[in-house]
Amino acid sequence: MTDISGLAAVFDADNHYWESSDAFTRHRDPAFLDRGLRVVERDGEIRYLLGDRAHPILPGPGDVHPRPRPGALYDYFGGRGDKGSVGAELACEAPADHPDWFQRDARLRRMDEQGLAAVWMFPSHAVCVEGPMQPDIEASIEVLRAFNRWLEEDWGFAYQNRIFGVPFLTLSDLDRAVTELEWCVGRGARVVSIRNGPVFTPEGYRSPADPRFDPFWARVQEAGIVVAPHAGFDDGYREVEAAIAQSWGYHETSRGGDTNAITRDVPFLKMLMKHRLVHDFAAALVAHGLFERFGDLRIAFIENGGTWVGPLLHGLQVMQGQNPGMFTGSLVDQFIEHCWVAPFVEDDVAELAVHLPVERILFGSDWPHAEGLAEPKDFLGGLGSFSAHDRRRIMHDNASELTRPAR
Repeated sequence: MTDISGLAAVFDADNHYWESSDAFTRHRDPAFLDRGLRVVERDGEIRYLLGDRAHPILPGPGDVHPRPRPGALYDYFGGRGDKGSVGAELACEAPADHPDWFQRDARLRRMDEQGLAAVWMFPSHAVCVEGPMQPDIEASIEVLRAFNRWLEEDWGFAYQNRIFGVPFLTLSDLDRAVTELEWCVGRGARVVSIRNGPVFTPEGYRSPADPRFDPFWARVQEAGIVVAPHAGFDDGYREVEAAIAQSWGYHETSRGGDTNAITRDVPFLKMLMKHRLVHDFAAALVAHGLFERFGDLRIAFIENGGTWVGPLLHGLQVMQGQNPGMFTGSLVDQFIEHCWVAPFVEDDVAELAVHLPVERILFGSDWPHAEGLAEPKDFLGGLGSFSAHDRRRIMHDNASELTRPAR
């Protein structure tokens, strides 16, 4: 393996593939092909549709649409540029030129070049489909079930003990969630993902830490695997977003206006919403007693950034102080004991380390996405203030230890 700045090859907790055209259909029950996420040809292109409408943000499968240059949006997300300055780089890469984005053996060769010992391999599109499929819960369950079988077939859940494909589960139906979890664990999954948001159920939204879901969490704990919520496109907070927008005078009818107040509304709203969902999701896990009931759970927050951690821990501390006797043990300590965080590539990692021990910080490059790094090892550039020991913890040991079977 390549040696990187004194480190042995590193462990990237946030790598991605691009889904092929049959990722959501190869194993889908034919009875559901016209429900949920549809993959259809329209105007000569393979597109993602929900019913007859286009997916809100995804044009179509990754193997038939031009892809962005890895790292193209790094400066944009760091607040140092706008999307206009990136231009054609958001759709300049031909999928056929990048077999390592679609094939696991080609990815292993690329990982050797990049100095990556191992990776958690997340979806690019599957993290963005559950929310928009609601309220058709039956279809969302079937689409994700079919996707997980494609994932196991094409990438594997522990391929060569280096590529750890992360299946995506939904809690919308508890019994089927447990069944799907058992299927994944039985095929070697070390990490699974769920939406970092409220759970869609036939009775309405529920906290993922609602005791009704305890059989799922009990099996996660028994199996000793990691649950890694990964940011995506989520409809679970649309009502919250709409209420905030209305409170500050923004309405959908104002889109397209040309006054300064109106054109500033959208970025203002995006700023307010940026970390609200993951902050509230994490707060619900702690405050609703999940870690009091399950003392061995391990949760890793991936591609959700890290700047929300400080405000969350402050809020938990204040809430507990104002409500003596409501909780068992320190809420802050519960979060730190059970939760790991992969900061955004543009975050100040030293600032996160003020609130979270280095043993709970994960390196994730988001490669090969535009909002990630051009090369995974570039993450080391933000760790100059850390000791060699702490750099090793962040860049390799933490993820490696999480990935080992706990039992």
